[in-house]
Amino acid sequence: MNRFLPVLATLLAGLARAIGIVVVTWFLCRVMPGDVVDVIGLEGGLTDAQQGELRTALGYDRSLVAQFLDWAGRAITGDFGQSVRFDRPVAEMLAHAAPVTAELALGAFLVAIALATVLAVAATGLRSRALDAAVDTLNIWSIAVPTFCAGVLGILVFSLWLGWLPILGSLVLPIAIVGLDGAGQIVKLLREDLEEARMLPHVRTARAKGLSPLRIALAHVLPVAAPIGLVLSGLVLSGLVSGALTMEILFGLPGIGSLMLNAVHGRDLPVVLAAVTVVALALVAIDTTVHVLHRLLDPRVGR
Repeated sequence: MNRFLPVLATLLAGLARAIGIVVVTWFLCRVMPGDVVDVIGLEGGLTDAQQGELRTALGYDRSLVAQFLDWAGRAITGDFGQSVRFDRPVAEMLAHAAPVTAELALGAFLVAIALATVLAVAATGLRSRALDAAVDTLNIWSIAVPTFCAGVLGILVFSLWLGWLPILGSLVLPIAIVGLDGAGQIVKLLREDLEEARMLPHVRTARAKGLSPLRIALAHVLPVAAPIGLVLSGLVLSGLVSGALTMEILFGLPGIGSLMLNAVHGRDLPVVLAAVTVVALALVAIDTTVHVLHRLLDPRVGR
């Protein structure tokens, strides 16, 4: 029973972080100057009297605490209200956008983990200077080149110059760019952890038995590095979610990132809050899940 108390504490801490993010975001959105009524008014769609009536109908004349409690009570049940600008249920808009973001983030995650693992294991097992240089180059790329700049470069090369991919709407290039960035973030750390695992007694015994370096790396070194690999994977997945939002805007993908940007421009508060809430909950859920699994896989954690 005592073993699961830290797990429960991690879950509760994750829930508290998610609630804190949502509360702070809600009040920041409400205290910012301007709202969707102002935007509609500037577009010439409402008179001053109609703007006042709309603000009353939306409850903007009530206290911030009362507005928040009303919104939170409905949001808990999955009701994020209506988009003021588009007169559509916000939940419906999120349901349409979320699969695009999830597909992009998951695809990039698989590319990142596969590339980082293969490169780190190969560099550890084969002891090649070329592979070591590849590890360092990929790591430097992820640090020095922002994904947005890489996206612009990718459009210039693969869409405009070579004509291989469409500029807008394609998932291939965004997945490759974000996946490459994610792989660079973890490949060097994974490589160093694998190097430390090579010094363990059972690995030295395997070498003494004459097993091939690559087989040793796969069968004896990689399993030892699994817990740290899990932590790194969680960090990468969290970063890939934010990277996916940027790529959506750049490549015109109809995901949560594009939805959020359009909502911010139009001061469509229900959509902004719903999108931020979903992203925050997803990031906290990823982080909490990784910490829980790490505790379960490695009993030394938290001692």
